[in-house]
Amino acid sequence: VQLVESGGGSVEAGGSLKLSCVASGLVFSSCGMSWFRQAPGREREWLSHLNPDGTSLYADAVKGRFTNYRDDVKNTLYLEMNSLKWEDTAVYYCKICLHWGQGTQVTISS
Repeated sequence: VQLVESGGGSVEAGGSLKLSCVASGLVFSSCGMSWFRQAPGREREWLSHLNPDGTSLYADAVKGRFTNYRDDVKNTLYLEMNSLKWEDTAVYYCKICLHWGQGTQVTISS
């Protein structure tokens, strides 16, 4: 199993980014999928979960700003992030079934 993340970068506050997590070696469409982040000196924080039936849950910190969705043909999970804030700066991780991506850095400048 391999998860490869991309899409991180540096943007100004108020901007947007879209993260991708490409999976291989698992039955993608049957997996629960989540996004987490970890800021320096802080614990890893859960952000969102996408169920196999397409329903989603979001942490209060990102609800209304972040959207997760998937493409079962491309075996790719996405996290679209809007209205980014300085406090969104962190390394972002995808988790599909029990497997973790390598993380991608998101830096928001105020």
